[in-house]
Amino acid sequence: MGDHDLVEIIEGALLAAGEPLSKKQLAQLFDELDRPSTSDITAALAEVAARCDGRGFELAEVASGFRFQVRQNLSPWVSKLWVERPVRYSRALLETLSLIAYRQPITRGEIEDIRGVAVSSNIMKSLLEREWVKVVGHRDVPGKPAMYATTREFLDYFNLKSLDQLPPLADVKDLETMTSALPLEEFHDSRGEENEPQAAESQGIAVDSVQDEEAVDSE
Repeated sequence: MGDHDLVEIIEGALLAAGEPLSKKQLAQLFDELDRPSTSDITAALAEVAARCDGRGFELAEVASGFRFQVRQNLSPWVSKLWVERPVRYSRALLETLSLIAYRQPITRGEIEDIRGVAVSSNIMKSLLEREWVKVVGHRDVPGKPAMYATTREFLDYFNLKSLDQLPPLADVKDLETMTSALPLEEFHDSRGEENEPQAAESQGIAVDSVQDEEAVDSE
């Protein structure tokens, strides 16, 4: 098998997979006797990336592996292919997700202490259902509260290879700066799930206020 064949095989696999593929997964496409080395796969991926230059898509490396994706600057046009509205997120959800990303592992009570208000159960449910956060253990204190951390799906969704790509915590001066580090407004939820703010607004609830968060939680 020549290098040219390997590049084409990897291109085809990435197009067909519909999800990121790691170097290990790409290697497993081949029989053991014909399996390329990690360095060969790395070189082939570099060639695949080079072939994307000047095109409307690119090869991106995220936490789960490599995938083809439309270039971000084409979003204003490509996003019109979907008829549903882009997902909008409440300030409360953004702040909660940002705190988990930067302070993980963190408990719900610790999030509430930092924000100064109660965290709506709907917010935690929404983050868990999207698989952006998960329970990674329980704090060894009375009540054994669950500790939350971000997931590989979180990194993939926000086009991050690792949490190291977030701005350093030392540069984050307040919650607003922390929240802006996650470009949520630039992303579209292709699953079409109703998000927490939209669900609340449909009931006449303004989710951006503290009192209304508590109202949502009590329903």
